[in-house]
Amino acid sequence: MSDLSDLARLRSKNAGPFWVTVDLFCRPDTFDAVAAIPTGVFARRLGMDEAAIRRFDLPSLRVVKISLPRPVVQGALADNDMHGAGVAAALAGMAIG
Repeated sequence: MSDLSDLARLRSKNAGPFWVTVDLFCRPDTFDAVAAIPTGVFARRLGMDEAAIRRFDLPSLRVVKISLPRPVVQGALADNDMHGAGVAAALAGMAIG
């Protein structure tokens, strides 16, 4: 069994004050496996409702984008993850197999 980080390079980024996006950059031999992961698996890993997640599969770029609403507005006093690094780390350690 491997982790998602074995199949893709993850990069989180600020997608505005209300959203975080994690890009899963895949190798040519891993895109199909990553794209086959149901959105619900990502949602469960993050403790979220699947309907709240926006997902974009971009086969020509070998990228899967996972966007999710921030729990609090970026920059608010309670915001402890300005760029979504915690989200990327949670997904990177997700067991695949």
